[in-house]
Amino acid sequence: MRRDTVSVKVGTVNIGSNHSIKTQSMTTASTLDTNASVEEAIRIIDAGAKLVRFTAPNTKEAENLENIKSAIREKGYDTPFIADIHFVPKAALAAARIVEKVRINPGNYVDKKKFKVIEYDDETYNSEVKRIEEKFVPLIDICKKYNTAMRIGTNHGSLSDRIMNRFGDTPLGMVESALEFLRICDKNDFDQVVLSMKSSNPLVMIHAYRLLVHKMELEGMCFPLHLGVTEAGDGIDGRIKSALGIGTLLSEGIGDTIRVSLTEDPEFEIPVADKILNKIDSLSSKNPIDYSDPRSVSYLKRSTNECSNIGSNNVPIVISNSSKVFEDCSPDYIYSENIINFKSSQKYVVPYDLWTDKKESNLFPFFESLQSYRKSDSQSEELNFVQLDMRRLTNSIISSMPSNTVFVLNIDGFNSYDMRKSFNFFESQNILNPVVLKGEYNSKDLEKNIIESSIDFGSLLLEGYGNGLWIDSKTHSDKINELSFSILQNTRTRIFKTDYISCPSCGRTKFNLQETTALVKKHTSHLKGLKISVMGCIVNGPGEMADADYGYVGSGIGLISLYKGQNIVKKNIISENAVDELIALIKDNNDWIEPKI
Repeated sequence: MRRDTVSVKVGTVNIGSNHSIKTQSMTTASTLDTNASVEEAIRIIDAGAKLVRFTAPNTKEAENLENIKSAIREKGYDTPFIADIHFVPKAALAAARIVEKVRINPGNYVDKKKFKVIEYDDETYNSEVKRIEEKFVPLIDICKKYNTAMRIGTNHGSLSDRIMNRFGDTPLGMVESALEFLRICDKNDFDQVVLSMKSSNPLVMIHAYRLLVHKMELEGMCFPLHLGVTEAGDGIDGRIKSALGIGTLLSEGIGDTIRVSLTEDPEFEIPVADKILNKIDSLSSKNPIDYSDPRSVSYLKRSTNECSNIGSNNVPIVISNSSKVFEDCSPDYIYSENIINFKSSQKYVVPYDLWTDKKESNLFPFFESLQSYRKSDSQSEELNFVQLDMRRLTNSIISSMPSNTVFVLNIDGFNSYDMRKSFNFFESQNILNPVVLKGEYNSKDLEKNIIESSIDFGSLLLEGYGNGLWIDSKTHSDKINELSFSILQNTRTRIFKTDYISCPSCGRTKFNLQETTALVKKHTSHLKGLKISVMGCIVNGPGEMADADYGYVGSGIGLISLYKGQNIVKKNIISENAVDELIALIKDNNDWIEPKI
């Protein structure tokens, strides 16, 4: 069941709980380049997007939206357009007269982020809010006059100094940044508003949206939400990260329009968004979040016993039917129904009937049911894997399980909400056995398997549930280990490789972001555990540096600035030299290791 919202009309499209969830993407060409913008927008529309967004960094770009809109309308398209505004209120005032929706960022629409620590007493803080109202009301008036909708879009990477001072770099700060503007809209009888809470960290993003919904409910507000994980990246990681954040919230009935942000051509975002929506449509029900549960807005790892290398403070394990190595990582346990070439250095999980005949070192039995476990005399003294039926969990059945037993919860036929109920049962009965999450994904479409497994398991891992991951696939066994480790990487429960944060590019980007991201990865992917951000411009770049060790940020045409954390280290480097300068910066901070030849 979707969360109830008001309807927001965006040209020919309606957004809200009484309407289907809408997909959108954003052009990457300069908005001053009419032909390139038109061609790119049409590719996005033809891919299935219901809305198209353009950046308008200043008034000239905003005014040229008229030419872009006219050219696209002449070609027979009536898709609504959105203007993306940062820093320049005059650009928003111009765009709101042309397009069907204008997006503003409350972190920089009036406030400016100067990365300075300023103490705000209540009087000073309130006077700043009053100044925001004076600057913001003219935009509301124009939106009302021209029937233009608005998105108040908070980004974790661009909170104002004032918000940072009062609330910190937190989901609460993100929510309060938007609510200040939303209250002004409410005061001025303007309800054609959509909100968003974006972050490159899916956990921060999820917590911020949940908190926003809760705060709006307390104030009697019910506005639609646009969902997205910003700077998700490309390839498998970009798809996993987007599915984690967007899919988790949609499965809870939260969200009315979505954008998957990939560092790829924008039309490639739409099929991914469609697959996320198809997965959500397949779920038997949507289950609203329980705000009394502390996990709804904070990370809390479930406490468990330690069984061998599973549970307690150990990182989640990977069980796999494939022994294929990915990024120097092998599965912790290999499941095999027929061991032919047993290697004593590898750990195998085997069916318990095979275990009867194979009492060798590093072989551990897997019992497909509690019944088979209890009647078997083939239990290991070290470690046993027992699959549970989530429909038949009772204290009398599992409370007396030995501490060397690891439970396996199979999500097939269930959803993450059903699994949460199982974990709630364990916690209510103080059952501390570790739990491995298991699922089977046999679509011939690898992207579909990636998205569905990420949605199934992502929210559980992000909330501290699950001590291991067991993904089974007959159709893509060569990719299963990459998928398993990548899900753990992007939930930040097991970091095994360099972590990249890269934005999807837009008209503000003054260099080829896809090529640059690939080049940075080529030279730094061996730096395990480092977080490196590649950002097209300064809108969110410096803010996202808070979650990265090093940052590579566009600062002008052909110019790059380098960051260490949030601190700018080198300004306006010629882009041709910037990757070498980044490597030098990493070396200067003793984080560099030479790649293996």
